[in-house]
Formats: sequence, structure tokens, C-alpha cells
Amino acid sequence: MAIDSIIYAYIVKEEVVQPNVTIIEEDAKGDWLYVVLEGKVKVKKRTPKGLATIDTLKEGAIIGEIPFLLKTQQLRTAFVISEGVVRLGILDKERLEKEYELLSPQLKSLIRTMVLRLKETTKKASLLAAEL
Repeated sequence: MAIDSIIYAYIVKEEVVQPNVTIIEEDAKGDWLYVVLEGKVKVKKRTPKGLATIDTLKEGAIIGEIPFLLKTQQLRTAFVISEGVVRLGILDKERLEKEYELLSPQLKSLIRTMVLRLKETTKKASLLAAEL
């Protein structure tokens, strides 16, 4: 996935992460957001049988969005682990929050519903992956 040019305007800092480093830890507190500028990351969830890989994300992927968009709970919903060297852009959370607050309550509610569905689908996918 190519990086949308508008995302570059939100990057406040870049970070290079070495291979097999946990960028985001499931159930940890945090509300910052990243964009993958180069490389790949694995999204993993805890299951009764250990960690299950849910997805591999590439350039252009946003990570850390669920706690940001839900606003009610700041716990991370999955692990994100670097696969090889990864270059990340850290997004300007304060600017994003200001712009998010300008949205109508109806649109915020729609976004919240979609994020909750994504969270639930990810949970179900992790349980299915653990059965394989």
C-alpha cells in the first residue's frame, strides 16, 4: 500500500526499529499512532495457544489507531512486531485529536462502530488462527 501524501503532513518524528522488536504491546497503555514508512510489521494477538499472527502490514499502514479512535480505553488490542528493519513515522496526535473533534457526533459514532467491529473481528481472527 502506498503512503497517501496527506499522511506525511502529520508525521512529527521518524523512528527506525530493528528486527523482531515489539513496537506495540497488547494490553499496554498507549495512544500514539504510527505509519509504516518502510518495511513490514506483524500484528499478533494472545490466544489460549500462544501468540497468533493476524496480519502482516506494509508501507502505508497505520498502527495504533484503535485506542485513539475509541477514546474510552487506552489499552492496545494487539502486539505489533517489526519484521526486519522498519522505519516508522510518528503521527501528530494532538493535531489529529483537534481535527477529530471537528467531526459531527454522527460521524464519530459511525467511526466508533466500525472500530469496535474491527476490534471484534481481530479477536475472532486470532482465535481462528490459533486453531490452525
